[in-house]
Amino acid sequence: MATVLSVSGSPSRASRTTRLLRHVDARLTAHGHEVVPFEVRSLPAEALLTADTSHPDMARALELFARADGIVIGTPVYKAAYSGLLKTLLDVLPQYALRGKAVLPLATGGSAAHVLAVDYALRPVLSSMGAGHITQGWFVLDRHITVREDGTTAIEHETDVLLTPVVDAFAAALERTGTLVAAH
Repeated sequence: MATVLSVSGSPSRASRTTRLLRHVDARLTAHGHEVVPFEVRSLPAEALLTADTSHPDMARALELFARADGIVIGTPVYKAAYSGLLKTLLDVLPQYALRGKAVLPLATGGSAAHVLAVDYALRPVLSSMGAGHITQGWFVLDRHITVREDGTTAIEHETDVLLTPVVDAFAAALERTGTLVAAH
C-alpha cells in the first residue's frame, strides 16, 4: 500500500478540480492505497507567498510531500497554464521534492483548447522537480463534472470511462515505484 498525496491547486471553494480529485481518490483507495487530500488554498496566504517554511502549516505541507509515495496534482487551467496558486506552492517546495515519486497530473478547464496544458505547462515543472515517473496526465472539461442534488459528484460517463485506465495506470506505477524504492 502506497501513500498518495492528492493536491488540489484550485483557489475556489466550489472547485470542480477538487471534486475530480476526490473521485480519483476513491478509485485509488479501492486499489488499496492510502490517500491524503490536500488543498493548497488551505495554506495561510502570507506564509505561502513569503515561502515561510517555518510556519506550522507550511512545514506540515512539506512533510506531506516528503512522506508521500505518489502525488496526484490537480489544477484548473487558466489562460493555458496551471493555477498561480499551485505554481506558488511548487516554488516553495524543495527542488527535488518529487524525486522517486510517481506523479499523476490532472487538469480541468472550460475549453478543450487547454488540453495541452497538462503536457506543455505542468509536466515540465514536475519533471524538473525530480518526479520518478510521471504517468499519463488527463484533462477533463468542467461541464463533465457536475454536482448531484445530494451534493455528491457526478463525472460524465464517457469521461469516467476514459479516466479509469489513467488512474489504474498510476496505481500500477505506484506499486512499481514502491518496489523500486524498496529494492534500493
